[in-house]
Amino acid sequence: MAHLDDAYTENSLVTKSDMRKTFWRSFPLQGCFNYERMQNVGFCYSMIPVLKRLYPEKEEAREALKRHLSFFNTTPQMVSFITGACVALEEENKKSKEGFDIESITALKAALMGPIAGIGDSFFWGTFRIIAAGVGCGLASKGSLLGAVLFLLIFNIPHYLVRYYGLKLGYKSGITFIETAQASGMIQILTNCAKIIGLCVVGAMIASMVAFKTPLVLTMGETSVEIQGVFDQILPKVLPLLLTFGIYGLLKKGYKTVTVMLGIIAAGIACAFFGIL
Repeated sequence: MAHLDDAYTENSLVTKSDMRKTFWRSFPLQGCFNYERMQNVGFCYSMIPVLKRLYPEKEEAREALKRHLSFFNTTPQMVSFITGACVALEEENKKSKEGFDIESITALKAALMGPIAGIGDSFFWGTFRIIAAGVGCGLASKGSLLGAVLFLLIFNIPHYLVRYYGLKLGYKSGITFIETAQASGMIQILTNCAKIIGLCVVGAMIASMVAFKTPLVLTMGETSVEIQGVFDQILPKVLPLLLTFGIYGLLKKGYKTVTVMLGIIAAGIACAFFGIL
């Protein structure tokens, strides 16, 4: 991890080994997820190697652990940025003889959770996951094992890079980076770009992966008209699009996913029996 090592100088109290341990410990962030304080246990777990180094005294270590068991929740793939920033502040607290505001560490976490989650959710859940699923499912539906492999690679290569370099960037820049990015509008631009890419991918997946058409034929005298052909002339793949919007509308109204799925199965059987589908 030579690149990560560059973030730490001779003036650092934490060692390269401590930061490597912190990096690997950041992965099980949601291993002890709870509905009271969300990811607090996982975040505290990742900080333990650094806290042990900085606070050998039992009482100081206890207070530091309690500090990092406060409420915490953000996108797991980008948590290392906040972790690095907290490490920098804990180190500053240890170096300062007096005057350091210990509450600023908790305030930093609270300040970074939202912006980091906004960026992470847009890119990882709204973009990379959808692209990975589209490519993976497309290949898997044709019987290719490459589908599962590409799904994991497309999502996890950006994930590992962001988690790896995020720790270094957070340690060096911390909240200053986020404040600068927000002031310049870069975060909003990146978020909007991610949303646009995600919507394009969703649209392509609807057209290529949602199979929904009708065999109905309308007969008027000696003339027969295929209903599906009429729909295709108006807008190709309009039925899959309408079906997707209909399901999305039901989910937005609060219907459970299982209920919607059972409804689709029942409607599909009924429509197939009457020759509608």
